[in-house]
Amino acid sequence: MKTSTVTNKNQMSFTRKEYMGGIPGSKIVRFTMGNTKEQFPYRVKLITRKSGQILHNALESGRIAAMRHLERKLERKNFMLKIVPYPHQVIREHKRVNVAQADRFQEGMKKAYGKPAAVAARVNRRQDIFIAEVSKQNVEEAKKALTKASHKLPMPMKIIVEKVEQ
Repeated sequence: MKTSTVTNKNQMSFTRKEYMGGIPGSKIVRFTMGNTKEQFPYRVKLITRKSGQILHNALESGRIAAMRHLERKLERKNFMLKIVPYPHQVIREHKRVNVAQADRFQEGMKKAYGKPAAVAARVNRRQDIFIAEVSKQNVEEAKKALTKASHKLPMPMKIIVEKVEQ
């Protein structure tokens, strides 16, 4: 798959799944994890520095990396982790052919329609991707967890710590 298929955001959004057959489902298992009932005093956010698209695979692998770090260092009752964007955007691609003389088959028309291959979340600059809520002594571990999650995502990220007004 070409990177321009995923990173280009200037095309019109295409999210009407009822008209398309065979849309792959999102691989994100859970959007909110940890202790959701407690109010924590600090919020650690992972925000984007550029606008673009993030595939559902990348969001799920970032969630797994952050969750694994937080569960190892803290107990599940000491944090709350949340994924903010939802992957609505359908990514289409032409399947690659692996036979002799395949270059003739794959050239085809420019900007041809293609088949649904994945779903992605469109994000703008400075938009929240992951939010972790923790107590004051666990802020550093939350920053480390979100740093590990940012390595799985395709664009530059920034971590912000803020105190929650209660």
